[in-house]
Amino acid sequence: MKRRPTEADLVLECQLKELGVRGIEIEWAFHDKRMWRFDFAVPHQKLAIEIEGGIWVRGRHTRGKGFLEDCRKYAEATVLGWTVFRFPTEMVLNGESQAILKRWLDTQQ
Repeated sequence: MKRRPTEADLVLECQLKELGVRGIEIEWAFHDKRMWRFDFAVPHQKLAIEIEGGIWVRGRHTRGKGFLEDCRKYAEATVLGWTVFRFPTEMVLNGESQAILKRWLDTQQ
């Protein structure tokens, strides 16, 4: 079941559309044996984007077990050929994520 979108989710989706990205999937399951999902994926480009929330309040992504599991997930994604961007919420909200993604997309043409 999909989670309720956050403000950062809505902003990032708009940013991707402004950049002309098509084929955006939300909570995309990328692994056939694990239940790993990307927050956002563009499967035909093997582009994955994760919004890392809770970084200032010791959320899941910054505590030991969660960090370790994220490392496993991102390593496996890389082995499978995915480009994974990880953006803290504030980078999405202030537009840094969009600028970085634009630079990456420009290299793909």
